[in-house]
Amino acid sequence: MTSPFRGRFGRRGALGYFAAFAVAGLAVSPAWAGPQAQLTVQYDRPLHAVSPTLYGLMTEEINHSYDGGLYAELIRDRVFFRRQARQFVKIWTVDQNAEDGISISIDNRTGPSRALPYSLKLTAAQAGPRDPGGIDNPGYWGVPVWPNTTYHASIYLKSEPGARNPGPVTMAIVSDSGKVLGSAVFPAATSQWKKYTATIHTGRVRESMDNFVRIAVSHPGSVLLNVPSLFPPTYKNQPNGFRIDLMRRLAALHPKYLRFPGGNFLEGKTLADWYDWKLTIGPIVDRPTHPSPWGYESSDGLGLLEFLEWCHDLHMQPVLAVYAGYALDGMHIRPGPQLQPYVKDALEEIQYITGPTTTKWGAVRARDGHPAPFALHYVEIGNEDFFDRSGSYSGSNGRFAQFARAIRKAYPHLKIIATMPVKGDVQPNLIDLHFYRTAQQFLHQTHYFDHMSRKGPKIMVGEWATMQGTPTPDFGAALSDAAWMTGLERNSDLVVMASYAPLLVNVNPLAAQWGTNLIGYNALHSYGSPSYYAQVMFSDYLGNQVVASQLSGAGPLCFESVTRDAATHTLYVKIVNAAPRPQSLNLHIEGGAVAHRGILVTLHAGSTYSTNTITDPDRIVPHTESVDWLGSDVHHTFAPYSINVMKLHVH
Repeated sequence: MTSPFRGRFGRRGALGYFAAFAVAGLAVSPAWAGPQAQLTVQYDRPLHAVSPTLYGLMTEEINHSYDGGLYAELIRDRVFFRRQARQFVKIWTVDQNAEDGISISIDNRTGPSRALPYSLKLTAAQAGPRDPGGIDNPGYWGVPVWPNTTYHASIYLKSEPGARNPGPVTMAIVSDSGKVLGSAVFPAATSQWKKYTATIHTGRVRESMDNFVRIAVSHPGSVLLNVPSLFPPTYKNQPNGFRIDLMRRLAALHPKYLRFPGGNFLEGKTLADWYDWKLTIGPIVDRPTHPSPWGYESSDGLGLLEFLEWCHDLHMQPVLAVYAGYALDGMHIRPGPQLQPYVKDALEEIQYITGPTTTKWGAVRARDGHPAPFALHYVEIGNEDFFDRSGSYSGSNGRFAQFARAIRKAYPHLKIIATMPVKGDVQPNLIDLHFYRTAQQFLHQTHYFDHMSRKGPKIMVGEWATMQGTPTPDFGAALSDAAWMTGLERNSDLVVMASYAPLLVNVNPLAAQWGTNLIGYNALHSYGSPSYYAQVMFSDYLGNQVVASQLSGAGPLCFESVTRDAATHTLYVKIVNAAPRPQSLNLHIEGGAVAHRGILVTLHAGSTYSTNTITDPDRIVPHTESVDWLGSDVHHTFAPYSINVMKLHVH
């Protein structure tokens, strides 16, 4: 992530003639439509292939995208203590019994693993079956409950030496009114750390999120505990898995790749906070957590292997970003011997992903539960290293060159992505450009790539978004996003990858750090923004070749992209009408092709300020109608403020 108005490879000026775009809620009759535009399509003249990896996903731990979002864990701050800050996680509260007999403290002498060498000591001076007490966790702004649902619970327990054992430990989901909606009982702890598992089943309860998790004892004594965990059903029933609704929304985008582990999340705020992938693999108890640069602790429950399994589940290519020695506070690691341990670490990370089980890190991956190697074709070195004013990244012997030489020597088939232009003979295969723009700027820059040189590296637009609408884009943003995507498609011989960012946001005001994000959710529900549905449409209806086309007579707020699939005799015509009045258009198909049937998919709103919300998630969604158009000419008037796709079968 970066400043919303900072460009890459320069920047075009702001607009003066797009004032009409800001008109909101204007009622327009078809009679007001301007002169009919002409879109001439030469079906038999393909210009170039559409990149097979054009549309993908970019995520990082921001806005509680993972913890409190995609990663389905319901208990927040499950390890109790932040070692770097040396502080107790205050999200936990004491649930006192009637005797005021409950107290808690951090025990730094013992923990369930080397990664977590501490624990929470829960002491009950007074407690009984009718007067239990313990600790409460509010989850991520609520704990979701559905009727007749099975949850998977676990916890690490150990008895306190020399203290009375309080016996069994209970984990329960409790409503704000105090009603227990489901519970599980773990056996009394022993003298050794042990993981206990159980299931919690809800019965005939109503769907709700105003709930919390309670861990309690019913007898006097002390017990040590750590890593309490509660998972609802997950996507494809994966253990340590993902939210079902969010994965389904991501699947609907038909993403071709996933760029991970993210932007600033890769770098960390300081050099000590970098994303050390080795601390994110293996059992959860062996993951110490680390600070996110966005102001909260990352559980790292969604670690390197989970990223790869996410790719597997949604049939995406992994685009691995490796740490390249730069932190957000401006510090960097000098190229040369100081940087070499991080280069070695990147090579080992690639081996963990791709190596057979006969290799050191391939064997570790197999131990972690995935013996088969993953396919990997792209590696990005760093993130937004243009912010490093020292120039240590881009020089001929800079940080990029040191990483690239080593990676190409060990893995010559990999394509290397740089985060900025670099000097010298070590050049990347792709350069990652980021665009955060206003709606007017994006509308003006739909031809940004039209005349860019095709010599040199290809382009990955690794982050882009129209910055309008909070916490998710409004329809004005969706219109400019769609207009921008027509330019990406037309230039997909050069722009081979593109991904919107940020992808996810927990819409609780305390959860978000970034204003405009693609998909919103709370603990219980999720929704797609208008820009989300625009992307669904663009990825759903995309041919494999860009064909020659020419648009004339249209207003300055009409944008187009035309692709075809010759094997299925399908023509895809995308028309974005960002104007406040209808746009009449005649589609003329040349090259011996005649449209004989098809569909029209439309995303439309009466105002640029219209949007979807968590309470009104389906206000703006695509609508599809069947059409029977015969001939080489197709006439249609496109609604004001509309994003349209015509899928035409031709012969």
